[in-house]
Amino acid sequence: MNARDKILGKLREARRPFTEVQPIPEHRHMIPTQDFSPREQLQLFIDEAEAVGCFVYQLDQNAAFEQIMELIGDDRSVMSWDENQLPFEGLHGMLESLGVTVAEHNDGDVQVGISGVNAALAATGSLVLESGAGRYRATSLLPEVHIALMRAEQILPDLETWQGAQKDAGYPAFTESSSTTVITGPSKTADIAHQLVNGAHGPREVHVMILG
Repeated sequence: MNARDKILGKLREARRPFTEVQPIPEHRHMIPTQDFSPREQLQLFIDEAEAVGCFVYQLDQNAAFEQIMELIGDDRSVMSWDENQLPFEGLHGMLESLGVTVAEHNDGDVQVGISGVNAALAATGSLVLESGAGRYRATSLLPEVHIALMRAEQILPDLETWQGAQKDAGYPAFTESSSTTVITGPSKTADIAHQLVNGAHGPREVHVMILG
């Protein structure tokens, strides 16, 4: 028996701690929830998303396209989820009609990324993005500007509600996706000398467009 086996053997023989811990009868939400109406839940999401630094818009499709083009500016390419993964019919064709192409999903020179969302969390203003076929992870992480397209009915009260829905559905966000990202505002860090820096590990700006 070598040293590794001896160490592992001792660990396996040791008394297991906390063997008498009883199951938790009721899980409490991290942020206390209320019975909001859909309108109140929408407003809470907007307030919380803006509080963490997102730009939030409620727009119809035509106004959303104008806003997207304003954010793209003089750039001639964007990164984007596949069109069938976006709540915006015909977006890629509209972009191409104005000379804006959809780049490869890992093009590090592109400044704007356009994604959908799989859920939005009212309590924290967060976006849940599940990567997979046609839903590229780099779209929301690599460009300087992230545009997230969503609909109001995708808003859930909080993370625990989303987790409960995942459990009931067999955890598709983990079994059917390559990764799941919860985004709360643009990328920030203050690790160095307590100086706040935006865009350190992701986009400097997050623009959330609620279509309807």
